[in-house]
Amino acid sequence: MSLFIIIAALALLMLVAYRGYSVILFAPVCALLAVLLTDPALVLPMFGGVFMEKVAGFLKLYFPVFILGAVFGKVIELAGFSKSIVSAVGRVVDRKRSVLSIVLVCAVLTYGGVSLFVVVFAVYPFAAEMFRQGDIPKRLIPGTLALGSFTFTMDALPGSPQIQNIIPTTFFKTDTWAAPWLGIIGSVFILAAGLAYLSWRRNTAALAGEGYGARHINEPEPFAAERLPNPWLALTPLLLVAGLNKLFATAIPSSLGKTVTIDLPGNPLTVDVTKMAGLWAVEGALLAGILFVVVCAYRRVATKFAEGSKVAISGALLACMNTASEYGFGGVIAALPGFAAVANALKSIPNPLINEAITVTTLAGITGSASGGLSIALASMSETFIQAANAAHIPLEVMHRVASMASGGMDTLPHNGAVITLLAVTGLTHRTSYRDIFALTLIKTAAVFVVILVYYLTGIV
Repeated sequence: MSLFIIIAALALLMLVAYRGYSVILFAPVCALLAVLLTDPALVLPMFGGVFMEKVAGFLKLYFPVFILGAVFGKVIELAGFSKSIVSAVGRVVDRKRSVLSIVLVCAVLTYGGVSLFVVVFAVYPFAAEMFRQGDIPKRLIPGTLALGSFTFTMDALPGSPQIQNIIPTTFFKTDTWAAPWLGIIGSVFILAAGLAYLSWRRNTAALAGEGYGARHINEPEPFAAERLPNPWLALTPLLLVAGLNKLFATAIPSSLGKTVTIDLPGNPLTVDVTKMAGLWAVEGALLAGILFVVVCAYRRVATKFAEGSKVAISGALLACMNTASEYGFGGVIAALPGFAAVANALKSIPNPLINEAITVTTLAGITGSASGGLSIALASMSETFIQAANAAHIPLEVMHRVASMASGGMDTLPHNGAVITLLAVTGLTHRTSYRDIFALTLIKTAAVFVVILVYYLTGIV
């Protein structure tokens, strides 16, 4: 019965998300309904002591990254750098390869540190224009944007400044460049398989005589002719963020040591630098990227920064609260008796890497959030993972990469906040376009086990 309650709570959350309701509102509702059916006396203690504590803990750690990532993406947009990059890619890649063009643009932006949510808003107008000119069905746009933004650049490519690649650093005391060769191999697999799938879908539609379609909603305005910045200048802040992220990840622990003690009156505070260095490195790199863009394109940015930053911060707050609320939902579910059965079943998997991969992707699917599921899994089981890895002589860098990639596997179920946002922005629905997103989810999940197989066959890290 207890396991059924958990499944029912998850199904209800997925249903309300599928119907377009806010997970910020319904994640606590679904979680507390599960508590009510388990033990009514625990509803209020679970809400105050578990759900809100998890929400607050997530915001405490990752709120600055969401804010800085959103502002960085917005100044990139205001400066005209995102348009310049898209235009340059369009000139290099044949227009018949619109899918590849959009995937590459999304990949460049997300790997440079632009928030996944910001990339969706920034690239969608260009994707719609290229798909319209190529007479490619609009319903394939969400899958195309998802491949470029939500997959390999999110957590597989080494050095990615996305939150899913940052969270493991606080548990394994690694940096975002952990296991670079495995990350690259996984990225190549995802990109190749994803492009093959989308190409097949496009060709199938063409054979059926299906084009872009008509009577769509949320159609972007045609592009206005304007002078764009040099594309190499536009790429510079993205490269700067990636480079400084690596530099700071090494320099911060070296300069501050393993811990720092702050002599507060009557209550000294000791900060674990090794646990926070990965977060601080990304935050510092994003801040430097923002300042660089502002200096290089001050006139363009200054005129619209006040309103633009409000929009960016609003989007960051929504994205962060969506994830934090789902993290709270997962925390409550993890505290229920039925979850013990799931956890025990997962712990019974003997191989450390497979155990970690299945645990993380399962929790990401339950919470509908890569970062939420990853945080819950590592918060509750990281010590077990570390002990198992040490016993099996598996480098913690490999554990980092597998955990990060697994978080982006089954996370994109219908109640995922990024999926909901993506469909809303493109003016499409789960019914028309979720099939392609789910297919990429399966490819992404398979990639984790490909990476594990490569590690065991070759020992490469």
